[in-house]
Amino acid sequence: MPSSAHACGRIAALDLGEIRAGIAISDPARVIARPLEVVPSEDLTEALRRLVGEEGVCEVLVGVPKTLGGEVGFQARNALDRLDALEKDLPDVRFVKWDERLTTRLAVAGARARDGKKRARRVDHLAAAQMLQEYLESRGASGTLQ
Repeated sequence: MPSSAHACGRIAALDLGEIRAGIAISDPARVIARPLEVVPSEDLTEALRRLVGEEGVCEVLVGVPKTLGGEVGFQARNALDRLDALEKDLPDVRFVKWDERLTTRLAVAGARARDGKKRARRVDHLAAAQMLQEYLESRGASGTLQ
């Protein structure tokens, strides 16, 4: 990883859905993830541009929902296609693929436990935060993958 990556700001995470995308962001120290927002899929590139400019995001974690067997299925292919487009639109941002098989289910379960069924529908940003927190913890205190 280039040394400039350590000097950049926050890390964002995306939970890509067909209709909308959940976005989470790290704190400046890259220790804690927090859910940020849910945006319509067609507005995602502009939302990321805003985060790069306003929050100093230089790295974006993208959830790739592999099958339980670890294979790239239909949903993962869609995520990878969208990732390719984002990489072309935002060439100065580092994108990282992350296996997010169960994060949406965990986010739904947590939201239902807190808020009941009716309020547990929009969890895309919660799933992104779950994924980002796992990623941040995997990097350890040194900021590099172990």
